[in-house]
Amino acid sequence: MSVGALVGRVHSIQSLGTVDGPGVRFVVFMQGCNLRCKCCHNPDTWRLAEGKEYSAEEIVKKALRYKEYFGEKGGITLSGGEPLLQADFAREVFSLCKKERIGTCLDTSGNILNESVKALLEHTDRVLLDLKYTEDALYRENVGCEMGAVLNFLSYLNEKNIPTTLRQVIIPGINDNEKNILKLKEIAKKHTVVDKIELLPFRKICQTKYDEMQIDFPFKDIPEPENKAMDSLNKMLSE
Repeated sequence: MSVGALVGRVHSIQSLGTVDGPGVRFVVFMQGCNLRCKCCHNPDTWRLAEGKEYSAEEIVKKALRYKEYFGEKGGITLSGGEPLLQADFAREVFSLCKKERIGTCLDTSGNILNESVKALLEHTDRVLLDLKYTEDALYRENVGCEMGAVLNFLSYLNEKNIPTTLRQVIIPGINDNEKNILKLKEIAKKHTVVDKIELLPFRKICQTKYDEMQIDFPFKDIPEPENKAMDSLNKMLSE
C-alpha cells in the first residue's frame, strides 16, 4: 500500500457472487454501518473501526483476477455494512474500475446523500437500493432513520438516470401484506430508473453472529416467511 493512499475498511470479499447485482460479481462488503436494523444479517459489520484496510488499487487488482467471468453484465459490487460511509474510498474504487471497463454496482440503504456520495454515483452503473419499509413509522422503529432520507436518495438516482433495483426483505407480521406491496409498486412507478423489484425472504441464520457477539437479535422470535407467502407477494407485485 502506497504512503498516503486513501484506504477503506473492508469486512470481507466474495470473489464470484451471483445475488449482488446483474451477472457474476466481485463483491466487497464494506465495514461500518450507521443504521441498526432489527433484521440485520451482519451485525459484525457495524463498527467502522474494525475490518481490514485496503487501498482502492488493491481492491481493483483483486477484482481484475476475475474479470473473465464477469461477461457483459457482471462486475464489482460494493455492499456492506453501508458503503456510503466510505464514499470517497468507494468513488476511487469505482473510478479505477471504469478505467478497466469493469461494471460498477452499489448495494446501499440510501440514507446518506452528500457531495462525496454524489461524486461516487457519477461512477456507478447500477444501484441496489434496500427500501426496507414503505412507512416512515416502521423506518423509525425498526431501522433508526427517516424514510424521507431514502426517498430523497431515490429521487436523486432518478434525476441522474442511474438504473436501480429496489430490494425489500419480507418480514412476517410487519411488511408481508398487500398494503406494503402496493406502496412499493407506487414508489417504483414514480421513479422511472427503477427497472426491477426484488422481494427477499427474512432469514435467521444470522442468529449465531448475535450469540457470538453476545447481543440480542431483536427479531429472533419472528418466523421466516413460507415459500407460499413469498410466491403470493411476488404474484401481487407482478400484477
